Amino acid sequence: MEYAEYRARDAVGLAALVTAGETTPAELLDAAIARAEAVDPQVNAIVRPMHDLARARAAEPLTGPFAGVPFLVKDLSQDYAGLPTGSGNRALRDVPAAEHAEVVRRWLDAGLVVFGKTNTPEFGAKGITEPEVNGPTRNPWDLDRTPGGSSGGSAAAVAAGIVPVAGANDGGGSIRIPAACCGLFGLKPGRGLVPAGPSYAEHLHGAAVDGVVSRSVRDSAAMLDVLTASPDPGGPYLPAKPDLPYAELARRAPGRLRIGFATDSPLGTDVDPQAVAAVEDAAELLEALGHDVEPAKTGIDERRLAFDFLAMWSTQLAYTVDEIRRATGASRKAFELDTHLVAAAGRVQSAPAYFAAHERWNTYNRQLAAFHSRYDLLLTPALARPPVRIGELDTPAPLRAIGKAALALGLAGPLTKTKQWREAVIANLAPVPFTQLANITGRPAMSVPTYRTPGGLPLGVQFVGPLGGEGDLLALAAQLEAERPWAHLEPPL
Repeated sequence: MEYAEYRARDAVGLAALVTAGETTPAELLDAAIARAEAVDPQVNAIVRPMHDLARARAAEPLTGPFAGVPFLVKDLSQDYAGLPTGSGNRALRDVPAAEHAEVVRRWLDAGLVVFGKTNTPEFGAKGITEPEVNGPTRNPWDLDRTPGGSSGGSAAAVAAGIVPVAGANDGGGSIRIPAACCGLFGLKPGRGLVPAGPSYAEHLHGAAVDGVVSRSVRDSAAMLDVLTASPDPGGPYLPAKPDLPYAELARRAPGRLRIGFATDSPLGTDVDPQAVAAVEDAAELLEALGHDVEPAKTGIDERRLAFDFLAMWSTQLAYTVDEIRRATGASRKAFELDTHLVAAAGRVQSAPAYFAAHERWNTYNRQLAAFHSRYDLLLTPALARPPVRIGELDTPAPLRAIGKAALALGLAGPLTKTKQWREAVIANLAPVPFTQLANITGRPAMSVPTYRTPGGLPLGVQFVGPLGGEGDLLALAAQLEAERPWAHLEPPL
C-alpha cells in the first residue's frame, strides 16, 4: 500500500479495508513501518520499535473492530508483557513488564497490531516531551517546537502519518496538550471509565486515565468503546455507561448546547492573543451552528487548584523514585534533576497538608457541578500559547546549579519552599494552565483542532463536560469536524 492511500484513511477506514479483503494486516504494517523509517529520524516519536513482534502478529488471524490496524502504545503505564515500560527513565529502560496492562490487552483483543512504544517525558511529569534518556520529540508542524506532553511521542507519530491513532494517557492534560499542539483530536475520559488494571485500581486518585490521540473523532469514539467494553473487577468504581455505544453517540446531532467560555489563565499568567483568538473563533463557529455561547466563570480558585495538583504530582514522584530505587537498586543518577527536585517538594509536604489538598478536590467538584448546572460545557484555550520551542522550558541554569548543590547537601526540600522555586513552577505551568481542572475533578474533556495560527501552527481549544458527558463531547466534536475538517491537513515533513 502506498503512503498516500494509507494516510487518507483513519483507523476505522483501514479496518474496513482489511475486513473487505482489499488489503492485509501485513500490508498495512509495512506501510506504517515504512512511514516511520522515513520520518521518525526527524520527529523521534518511537523509542522502542517492535517490528518482529508486530510482523508475527500480522501474520496471525485477527479479529475485532480494529483487526489489522497498525498501532503504537505510549511508553508510560501501557505495559506490554515481556518488554520494558521505560517511562522516560534510565532505571526502567531494561526492566520487562510481567503482563499486559488492561488497556493494552483490550487493544490487542480489538485486533490492533502494536509495532512500537512512543516517547514520553520522565514519568509523564511535563507538558513537553524532552526526556534526557531518549532525547526530545519534535512537532511535525515545526521541528523546532514541542509536540506537547506527556503523550508527545504518540501525538507526533499520528500527526506525522505513522499511524492514524495511538495510545495516550492524561494526568494533567497529557492527551489534550499534545492534541492541541499537533492538530489532532484528543478526548480525556472521565474518572473511573477506563480500567487501570491489573497493577492499579486507579492512577493518581483517578486523576490520570488512559485514552488515545487521533486524527478523527470516530476513531476516538470507537476506541473508547473498546476500552470500556466491560468494567474492571479490580477497579474502585462500577462506571455508569450510556445505553448506546460511543461510536453511535458521536454520530448523533449534539442538539442546542449552552456553552460558557473563558480565556483568562487560571494562574494569572499571560495568555497569547492567538490562544484567545482560537477560543473566540470557536465561539463564533458554535454560534453559527446554533449553540448558545457566552463568557462565563467557573467560580473555582484555579490557582489554588494548580498547587493542589502539584501537591499530588510531587508526592507521587517522591514515591515513584523511592520505589524504583528499592526495586532496581538504581542510583540517584538514574533520575533527572527536575524529577529529584519535584520529588523533594513532595517529601517536605506534611501528611495533613496533603490530606487538606485532597479534601479540596471535593470543593472543586461541587463548584464545577454548579457551573454545569448552568452550562452544558466549558470552553477554554487548550494551550495558553502556541507550542513552545524545544528547550524553552528547561530549568534555568542558576536554579539547576542551586538544585544540584541542594541535593548534594540534603537541602533540596527547603529549596522547594523558596520564591525562586515557585516562580520556576509557574513558568512551566504557564503555557498549559487550563487542563488540570478536568483531571482534579474527574470530568471528561477534549481538545479540538479548530484553529491555526497565521504561521500555520495548530492551536486547539478545550471543552470540559459534566460527569458522564463523553457522548455529548463526541457529538459536538463530530459536528465541528464536519463543519471544519482537519484530518486531511498534513505537516510538511
